Amino acid sequence: MIKNLLIGTNIRLRALEPEDIDLLFDMENDTSIWRVSNTNAPFSRFQIEQYVIDAPNDIYANRQLRLMIDFIAPEKQKQTVGAIDLFDFDPFHQRAGIGILIIEPFRDKGIARQAMEILIRYAFTNLGLHQLFCNISMDNEPSVRLFEKLGFMRCGVKKEWLRDGAIRKDEWMFQLLCHED
Repeated sequence: MIKNLLIGTNIRLRALEPEDIDLLFDMENDTSIWRVSNTNAPFSRFQIEQYVIDAPNDIYANRQLRLMIDFIAPEKQKQTVGAIDLFDFDPFHQRAGIGILIIEPFRDKGIARQAMEILIRYAFTNLGLHQLFCNISMDNEPSVRLFEKLGFMRCGVKKEWLRDGAIRKDEWMFQLLCHED
């Protein structure tokens, strides 16, 4: 049995803390990622602060769970490098959406994959989910590769679902089923 489901080799997933407000403010207001996060307006620091303070971290009440991703360097120094979410949690049908964001300097270092592996294990073993799903723009090749490496299967396409300026893009839906029920 695993002592702590939310810890990996050099990654730890944890609940939100007040110290995360500035990082969340920067992440949520990074307009370069709005097209993949379904955001189209900035958040105030006050809104982010209220979100962190009011977030009871009860996935059954909120139907979502946001965890921060800490990277633990060999010197045992910790740095928060992103966030990972379960959303649209449906305990009856035993499913949830999953999304992840790693800040720029820490991308392409295996952190996203390890954080995803930890959250998948948590979702299937602790929450008893049967499936996880995600939606990815077809041109977001790094995310497509990540989710496919983790066993997610492409199961649908939403034609011209996303608008990026004057261009309309397809969005793919991926699913990962747990067959250990």
